[in-house]
Amino acid sequence: MLAAIVERAPSLEFPILTGVSAGAINIAHLAAYRGSLAAAVDALRREWGRLTADRVYRISPMRLARTGLRWLGAMAFRRHGGPGMVRGLMDMEPLRRFLARSLDLRGIDENIAAGRLRAVAISATPYASDQTVTFVQGAEDVPTWRRALRYSLRTHLTLDHVMASAAIPILFPAVRVNDQFYGDGSVRQTAPFAPAIHLGARALVLISSRPDPETPRVPRASVRAQRERQYPSLAEVMGMLLHTAFLDAPEADAERLERINRLLEACPAGSGAPDGLKPIHLLVLRPSQDLGSLVAAQRVRLPPLVRWVVRGMGGEREAAAGFLSYLLFDPAYTTALIDLGYADAHREWSRIERFLRVTGGT
Repeated sequence: MLAAIVERAPSLEFPILTGVSAGAINIAHLAAYRGSLAAAVDALRREWGRLTADRVYRISPMRLARTGLRWLGAMAFRRHGGPGMVRGLMDMEPLRRFLARSLDLRGIDENIAAGRLRAVAISATPYASDQTVTFVQGAEDVPTWRRALRYSLRTHLTLDHVMASAAIPILFPAVRVNDQFYGDGSVRQTAPFAPAIHLGARALVLISSRPDPETPRVPRASVRAQRERQYPSLAEVMGMLLHTAFLDAPEADAERLERINRLLEACPAGSGAPDGLKPIHLLVLRPSQDLGSLVAAQRVRLPPLVRWVVRGMGGEREAAAGFLSYLLFDPAYTTALIDLGYADAHREWSRIERFLRVTGGT
């Protein structure tokens, strides 16, 4: 979608970039790229085009076996600390090496100095705390904040911050930043728009991976689906939990923001808004189809060992397509996603253009 937008608005810049999980990887690239947003998006699109599963994660049979034996030993001998040593089912070292070659985060300071960027923020979840931490790098006058269940820290962003934000619990090991271990930033992020608003944003663009929730979805009625209406598999449960963490909070925040905007519009002229609230322009862009439908055709692209593990979790059921989407890193799948977003942005261009004109983005 970004590729289609900057194609038609090549001078567009986003001075504030915030992200979590895979979004943290994307915004780190955009914030650090030395050049225009259009050039940064083009480079990002190429990087996704060459990303494969073996460049993101790996599963070691020996590692899984050792983990299982450690669990059994801890339970059999009632030892403490056995299960606590589990460091994720998958190793993220391939992704770290891939990003180390493709990201030069020193470019963030250069873009801030050049005025192309005001601030970039990446959120992660500390395992030893009940609060979401947002790491902020920006101009000298950018604020920090502390609210219920969330706060920010000024820092120079590193690859560890990016990796921590993308470390999905259980699947990937926690990442140490300073003196704490962190996991994926979406897990406890109840207000995903808040970092951008705290940093001064008055217009937000949300690119959702969920189709319009008000559009009725027709359930799949294949013979196989009818046969599989049984107790949910582990993959289906994991998919539901991951969707809850990644997709529900932005939807709720968008609804809350639009409600506040309507209340501010209803305030009598000259009365002043309560608590200094200001309207925030919001543009929500959605895919025109369920992304799970793109997953089904690409299941064979999973590495053999991963496919074996996923099969054992019930990942071959149609309802488990959502879970597979978090593991399916393959050019065939990512290209299909990119092409869909590109076409959808062109389809929505009149609405995007109107938003950019109202907010001064063109």
